[in-house]
Amino acid sequence: MLIGELNKRITIQSKTMASDSMGGYTETYSDHATVWAAIWPVSAKEMVQANSTTMVVTHKIRIRYRGSLRSSWRIKFGNRYFAIVGMSNPNEKNEYLDLLVKEAS
Repeated sequence: MLIGELNKRITIQSKTMASDSMGGYTETYSDHATVWAAIWPVSAKEMVQANSTTMVVTHKIRIRYRGSLRSSWRIKFGNRYFAIVGMSNPNEKNEYLDLLVKEAS
């Protein structure tokens, strides 16, 4: 892969739990890092849930290797959010990470 193919700017967001005023916790996300990435659509399917049709789109996102990334985090690209479904380290070289993601609604 040529480094020029990482031409999209994404933000990696980590999940945190913030306490609310009622003694409980609310799940929030905070920016962890902004990095360059390549994004490819992989598949799309329609699902019917609660009498409404929703579209689930999966993508592959490639970034430079980051050892601190967790699968509970999410990716922000513009106004779109992607949940991390899986991660792979191609050839175990620690050069890139391939993220299999699902677009969140």
